[in-house]
Amino acid sequence: MTDIKDTASPKSPSVGKKVLLASPRGYCAGVDRAVIAVEKALDHYGAPVYVRKQIVHNKHVVSSLEQRGAIFVDEVDEAPIGSVLVFSAHGVSPAVVAAAEARQLNTIDATCPLVTKVHREVQRFAKEGYDILLVGHEGHEEVEGTAGEAPDIVQIVDGDDTIAATTIRDPEKVIWLSQTTLSVDETMQTVLKLREKYPTLQNPPSDDICYATQNRQVAIKKVGAQSDLVIVVGSANSSNTVRLVEVALEAGAKAAYRVDFAHEIDDAWFEGVETIGVTSGASVPEELVSEVLDYVAKIGFGDVRTVQTAEEDVQFSLPAELRKELKAAGEDVNNKIKRQL
Repeated sequence: MTDIKDTASPKSPSVGKKVLLASPRGYCAGVDRAVIAVEKALDHYGAPVYVRKQIVHNKHVVSSLEQRGAIFVDEVDEAPIGSVLVFSAHGVSPAVVAAAEARQLNTIDATCPLVTKVHREVQRFAKEGYDILLVGHEGHEEVEGTAGEAPDIVQIVDGDDTIAATTIRDPEKVIWLSQTTLSVDETMQTVLKLREKYPTLQNPPSDDICYATQNRQVAIKKVGAQSDLVIVVGSANSSNTVRLVEVALEAGAKAAYRVDFAHEIDDAWFEGVETIGVTSGASVPEELVSEVLDYVAKIGFGDVRTVQTAEEDVQFSLPAELRKELKAAGEDVNNKIKRQL
């Protein structure tokens, strides 16, 4: 592969069919941490290990963990009393934590630390008497968990109708927060509309949209602007994956499609196409991207060029509960993640 930071050098013009491979793409540190947490729990405790909801939003990852003995449940009361239960990367509300404690479950909190940060922001501003407008998708697990930190004062903002329905107690104490996996541009458009209604609306103390979401969107903007067709690898319930399709189209891609697996690609997509863009959501293992690259290579798109817009060097440790158990057993607790795709 030929690495290029932004676009192909003008001294080496691109000729013929090629693939622009977005970087960064795929697994982020929070996803890697959550998946490894389930794997290590299975190794340490043995199967079955229960997981509330999908550990991350990816069909392949969930299926692979199921084959190893993970059992995914919708609610904590589906896990047997006293069993091991992992909370997904999307986070849970205090009510879910309390329900798990009531069943005497051995819980492992694999919530992404960046989601935990937003939870703490909700806790802080709730104590300070703020009304909190949470920009996010109604029904998404992360949004449910975040809003659950202070359900009486968090209002979910998901579209113009919900903006109109919001009410506040004190115009001097209203702040917006957001789901971590949204489109940056779309979120700011929503905030502008909120600010029209609430001119004194305050910003979060730090950016809520995670580094991985932003980096993948920046990369696909660069790729999409140069592509006839963009293929985004990832699952339909992955918010950040779906956003990548939208961002690619907004950036100028003539067409963009999401696939879970290479076999879902439709050969009709390639009619008249000279340049393909490829990326993947933050919960997608690299092997699925490789399969897509192998597929398109067989139909003439073997010239793959990496378009890199950022480098990622983020490190998260395993969940504290799991680290403590592994350390006591003399097992490896090192889970420092360094991604540089």
